Amino acid sequence: METVAPFKEVIDEIKAAGGSIFRFCYQCGKCDSVCPWNRVRQFSMRKLIREAAFGLTEIDGEDLWRCTTCGNCPQYCPRGVKQIDISMSLRRVASAYEVFPASVRSARTARASIISEGNPLQGERKKRADWAKGLPVKKFAEGMEILYFVGCYLSYDPRMKKVAAATADILNKAGVDFGILGSQENCCGESIRKTGSEELFKRLARENIKTFIENGVKRILVSSPHCYHTFKNEYPEFRANFEIVHISQYLDELIKEGRLKLTGSLPRKMTYHDPCYLGRHNGVYEEPRELLTRIPGLELVEMADSRKNSLCCGGGGGRIWMDTPKEERFSDLRLKQAKDTGASVLVTACPYCITNFEESRLNLEYDKVLEIKDITEVIREAI
Repeated sequence: METVAPFKEVIDEIKAAGGSIFRFCYQCGKCDSVCPWNRVRQFSMRKLIREAAFGLTEIDGEDLWRCTTCGNCPQYCPRGVKQIDISMSLRRVASAYEVFPASVRSARTARASIISEGNPLQGERKKRADWAKGLPVKKFAEGMEILYFVGCYLSYDPRMKKVAAATADILNKAGVDFGILGSQENCCGESIRKTGSEELFKRLARENIKTFIENGVKRILVSSPHCYHTFKNEYPEFRANFEIVHISQYLDELIKEGRLKLTGSLPRKMTYHDPCYLGRHNGVYEEPRELLTRIPGLELVEMADSRKNSLCCGGGGGRIWMDTPKEERFSDLRLKQAKDTGASVLVTACPYCITNFEESRLNLEYDKVLEIKDITEVIREAI
């Protein structure tokens, strides 16, 4: 069977990245059995890989854009097939030919906003630090203890600005000498890379790295697991290595050093959701739980799927910008799991997760039975 253009290009790219990746695929379907999509509709990663091997995948089809890059299938694959790498390679071809289904077109708007304003939310670059107005937050200067890289959602989204403010409040109370870059900060580029915009990702990475170096940045604090993953695992591709710490790790560090004390009692039952890019992709499971269990009166309970088996919120792989029908949202399933524990608060540590959970909370009419909080907001209550 003749390979359909332009797939010779993508097959060569995938094979170069993963070796004889198709020859080793068992077509066992284990990836399908653990994929969160198959809890809400039919989807086959196995089929996508098989078709990609022969250049038969439809680049204008919905399935090419479904993968949330949650990282669940690679950890169970018996042959080490790089499903995420294959998905990204296919999307790069689709992006190069400007072929997108209707549900993905909003991601193109996000891309245009990143190009013009450095963020996917169509916020003005000059207003990136407006969340900090009236707060004791300084511009980063060389010699400061740490750079707080706020990220796009915490800079512009009304709900997530509250998390940025809570973070700044905690850092100030702990006596941390920190600063932000404000309008000099660009999107980290993780999610736009997952939608196939490789050249835009490279541009963002180079600009951010240049900014970090020029400002004498050595240690970077982030609230988003997507920023954490990108700076820690992808920016080294550009020979740039900075010390990266997620807020859950840093708060744990501050408490152990005695700079932050949790003295307020929170007699409530809470459950913690492991974000894919903090947990499965980077192995950060214990620090958030240690933080919560240190709070007097707080009872921490686990959901049906936790730690490495955590259920994806549905926002990874650039899908935070794509249209997902209400009946196909993983976040609805996750909120039902949280409610089943009897917890009154669902805690997480990712802006994408909070955004999706807040929407599902309204859709399910859980607003009176379940609160959604970032771990930073919980810690600030306990100080």
